[in-house]
Amino acid sequence: MPTRIAEARERRREQGLIPRIWTARTKRVVKELVAHLALIPISITMLIPLIWMFSTSLKPKGMVFTYPPQWIPNPVRWKNYPEALTILPFHLFLRNSMTYCVAIVIGQVLVSTLVGYGFARLSFPGRDFFFWLVLIRMMLPGTVTLVPSYVMFTKMGWINTFLPLVVPGWLPGLFSASFYIFLCRQFFMGIPLELDEAAKMDGAGHLRIWWQIILPLCKPVVTTVAIFSFIIHWNDFMGPLLYLHDMKLRPLALGLQSFQGAYGTEWHWLMAASSVMVVPIIILFFSAQGYFLRGIAMTGITGR
Repeated sequence: MPTRIAEARERRREQGLIPRIWTARTKRVVKELVAHLALIPISITMLIPLIWMFSTSLKPKGMVFTYPPQWIPNPVRWKNYPEALTILPFHLFLRNSMTYCVAIVIGQVLVSTLVGYGFARLSFPGRDFFFWLVLIRMMLPGTVTLVPSYVMFTKMGWINTFLPLVVPGWLPGLFSASFYIFLCRQFFMGIPLELDEAAKMDGAGHLRIWWQIILPLCKPVVTTVAIFSFIIHWNDFMGPLLYLHDMKLRPLALGLQSFQGAYGTEWHWLMAASSVMVVPIIILFFSAQGYFLRGIAMTGITGR
C-alpha cells in the first residue's frame, strides 16, 4: 500500500500537479550552503593570528599590549615596515632563505619523483620491503636523529655552511623526503602502465620515461611536493639554529630572532618583518592552489 501511494505521488509530481521542491540541484545547493556556513567561521578563526600579526605590525611600540586589545591601530604606524627591514640586514636573510630553500626544493622534487617512479612503475626484488622502510621513516620523529646528524655533520666539517640543510634533501628516504616519496608513488600508480610500454617499444629507457612522459603528467603532485617542501624549510628554525652560526648565513626564520633581546622584544618590528616573511608563502599557495588541491586529492585514488 505505501508503495502505491508513493508511485501515485511521483506520477502527480511528474504531471506538475505537485511541485518538486527537493530536486537534485536543490539538494546540492543546500549541502554546499551548509558546508560553507560551517567552514566560514572556522576559516575566520584560523585567520585570527594572521590578522593580529598584521594589526600589531602597524601599532606604535606602547600600544602592543594595551588592554582591552585594540584590533585597529590608532594611529596607524606604517614606518614600522621600513624600520624593521633596515634595522637588520633583511635583504641578506631573504637571500639566504631563498638560496637554500630553492636548492632543497629542487632536490626533493627530483629525488621524490624518481624514487616514487621506481616504487610505482618498476618490479624488483624487495620493492615492498624497501617501501615499508620509507613508511617507517615517516613515523620516526626528527628529534630522534637530531644529535646523530649534528655529530655526523660536525665530523664532516659542514657546520656553518648550507650543506647540512641542503644535502639531506637530495638523499631519498633518509631524511624528510619520505612523505614526498609516498605522495609521488601513490600518484604515479594512477597513471596507466601502457604509456611506459609504448615508450619502451620506441626504445626509451626508464630515465627518459620518467623525465619526458611521467613528469609532464604529474604537475599536481610535483606542485604539492614543492609547496610542502618550500613552506617547511622557509619556516625552519631548528636546522639553521644548529648549523648556521655566522650572522651572514642566517635565513629569515632565524634572523627574526634578532628582534628578541635580553631586555625585551621589539614586537612591532618583529610582527612587521614576520608579515613580510609570510607574503611569499601566500603568493605561492594561491598561485598554485589548483595543482595543490588536485595533487592531494589524486594521491589516494588507487589502492594498488
